[in-house]
Amino acid sequence: MSSSIAEERSSTVPLVASSTDRRRFLWDAGAGFTGLALAGMLANEGFAGAGSPAVGSLSTAAESGPVVPQLLHRASRCIFLYMYGGPSQMDLFDYKPELQRRHGEKVRIELRRRDIREGTLLGSQRRFRQYGESGLWCSDALPHLAQHMDELAVVRSLYQDSFAHGSANLQMNCGRVLQGYPSLGAWLNYGLGTENASLPGFVVMLDPRGGPIPGAPNWGAGFMEARHQGTVFRTPGQPILDLRPATSDSLSVQRRQLEMLERMNSEFASAHPGYSELAARVASYELAFQLQSAAPEALDVSSESRATQQMYGLFDPVPDHRLSVGPAVFGRQCLIARRLLERGVRFVQIYSGGGHQQQNWDAHFGVEENLAIHAAEIDRPIAGLLTDLKRRGMLDDTLVIWGGEFGRQPVSQGSNGGRDHNPRGFTCWLAGGGVRGGIAYGETDPLGAEAVVDRRHVRDFHATILRLMGFDHELLTYFWGGLDQKLTGVQPAEVINEIIA
Repeated sequence: MSSSIAEERSSTVPLVASSTDRRRFLWDAGAGFTGLALAGMLANEGFAGAGSPAVGSLSTAAESGPVVPQLLHRASRCIFLYMYGGPSQMDLFDYKPELQRRHGEKVRIELRRRDIREGTLLGSQRRFRQYGESGLWCSDALPHLAQHMDELAVVRSLYQDSFAHGSANLQMNCGRVLQGYPSLGAWLNYGLGTENASLPGFVVMLDPRGGPIPGAPNWGAGFMEARHQGTVFRTPGQPILDLRPATSDSLSVQRRQLEMLERMNSEFASAHPGYSELAARVASYELAFQLQSAAPEALDVSSESRATQQMYGLFDPVPDHRLSVGPAVFGRQCLIARRLLERGVRFVQIYSGGGHQQQNWDAHFGVEENLAIHAAEIDRPIAGLLTDLKRRGMLDDTLVIWGGEFGRQPVSQGSNGGRDHNPRGFTCWLAGGGVRGGIAYGETDPLGAEAVVDRRHVRDFHATILRLMGFDHELLTYFWGGLDQKLTGVQPAEVINEIIA
């Protein structure tokens, strides 16, 4: 991190005080961050003298600290539990008695943009109950999570702009339906900075069955510096491929080699002051070296008690269904997420579901089969995560988000009781980190097809997340393409204040 970034981040002046400050900040960022990648770590290990220029430049960066949010807030870290494929709201949290009563009736409904057809209403086969003092509804698909309804703020009236997985995933993750924009995690990494120079500020863990459409742009940095993008951790085996160096050179030899690279990088940066790619590359070298020791320790859950591991479902059996991976996979990821947050990681996103169709939450070929596969995989792990965060005193300053790219239709698709995509009304929930627990916000129509009461676009959801993390969505900006870019875009967005404590 450059000394200019350090000054910007330690200043009492807001991060986005003016367009001139922003342009100067970005200009300096590319010019200043040319410190040697490994030298700082080597210095900590006693392999560099105090007079090393490379060590000096990195020491300045390490001492700069994170950006201080400008608004009062409680959340300083976040876990996004992402249900890739689009979970069915009327089978989980959005109880629709009228849909149940009218099961089998014919209705005309918009199945794709401006494509209105006749469909047959499909009532949920799940049984719903009200839980806790709040009386929030939850289905029997999630019996363990149902015990935590008093901690959740369930937003049942979200909508967004795309019926297609690719663009819908991008809008939920990046605020736009097009590639090339920073993800939510990148915005938070940019705004908050890092608390631990040995770990990424933004970590992603994917489902072993595959990743979401369209892949890496969902956690990318877009037009920001590359250091703000998510780092994908593999939970089984080596956390990051090719992390170990192939060389057998000693640390002292590596130091001398990299000091030479530092001098060359400094010369290049002086001649190309607006070129930020070099800074990002150097930063990745530093992080890669530090991850060799930090990542394996953070991902090693063997030090956790057996009771804790059991709470996350790590010993639960894998169901008989050929597409199921069982609760242990997602449970281990949730436990690792807690460990990463304890070690200073700001934002962790965990994907449930990968590949295509029934391998994720895309219930075209049978919603009951889909729930049988995936609900059991996340139920105990998420309940365990909430319990663990609460008992450790972490839930107060940790924001937990649950949701997917859209919801499902109230009509049947195919012969096995499937449900098609539905971006016109779907459900997400939040917990911890300044959220009012035990409330349901907004409503879909009696059939669950469209948000009708307190309708909220995804950009409002993003504005609310930023607010809970201490940011005004109008002020957290990044100058690019002649505009002060925002996560919420150029259209007006409003914070859902009703769900904030």
